[in-house]
Amino acid sequence: MIVRFGFVAMTLQLENVTPSRTMTFASLSKLDDREAGIRKLEQIAADNLHSTMRILKLSKSCDIQMYRFTSKLIPLATHEGLNDWNPYPVLEPGFKEIGEYVRKNKFRVSFHPDHFCVFSTPRPEVLVKSERDLIHHVLMLEAMGLDEASKCNIHIGGAYGDKPAACERFIKQFGALEPRFKNRVTLENDDKTFTVRETLEVAEQLHLPMVLDIHHHAVNPGGTNEDELYKGLWPRINRTWQKERERLGFSKAEQLPPKIHVSSPKSVSEIRAHAEFVEVEPLFRFLQQAAQTTDYLDCMLEAKSKDVALMKLITDFKQMEENGEGVKVLDGGSIEIKI
Repeated sequence: MIVRFGFVAMTLQLENVTPSRTMTFASLSKLDDREAGIRKLEQIAADNLHSTMRILKLSKSCDIQMYRFTSKLIPLATHEGLNDWNPYPVLEPGFKEIGEYVRKNKFRVSFHPDHFCVFSTPRPEVLVKSERDLIHHVLMLEAMGLDEASKCNIHIGGAYGDKPAACERFIKQFGALEPRFKNRVTLENDDKTFTVRETLEVAEQLHLPMVLDIHHHAVNPGGTNEDELYKGLWPRINRTWQKERERLGFSKAEQLPPKIHVSSPKSVSEIRAHAEFVEVEPLFRFLQQAAQTTDYLDCMLEAKSKDVALMKLITDFKQMEENGEGVKVLDGGSIEIKI
């Protein structure tokens, strides 16, 4: 099985390079010239896009082909006080440059809208904000000229005291979106509420590919043991990606592999928080099992040390390779698991 690794948003290898520079609405409101304030927001966003390009170029130099964009590329993009602002046309050159670079170098890129993007909500005003947030992320992918293989990953959301009802609301409210937006979404299990099994059932009903978060599963297994995960649920998760490839007209698994999220607990007392780095042994055990049924797999690292954590993980796998433990490091961003 060929495994690629990616990281989220920030690089720790370059100083003073951030794609998440921002400006508060309070600061904007204090300005006498609102138009000048909006121009400042657009300049900050343009700088964020420039920083994103630098991170992508650094990633390429390190053989890393997976990257998750920050949701903060455009400050205040979905703020209610800026409903009349359309930032996408003025930022078109920056988005276009990123999209061209992604396509040319065959990056797999994605977004992960923030936790307030909840389609299980019983509150209409929250649903409106959730729809706007998801649409914003899709518009950014469209501004890059990227096809529907580039996704936005979300959770089901809260249970609000009635998990079956929350699932039904999610299916109904998410299902009401236009295909243009639904087709951009992957669904992920979370660490407190919706388990792998529950998330998978919703993903299958909505014909969405599912992202398995193995850290979330470890702290919220819902009674599912490892044998059930590997032999029962993982093949079904894999099939959600197979169906998505078929929908997109992709003939090979490597064109859109299944995707998982990987992180390690910060400590025994903070098991849900993400550690700086990823422990290689638990991940390797999962990869060995997944390799029984999967030829290609993409792993997004959610470690606090970002790309440095990825580099350390590759170094750890290199040590395992030297010890003859069934793994081969292919380059700075991918490995092969030998069965």
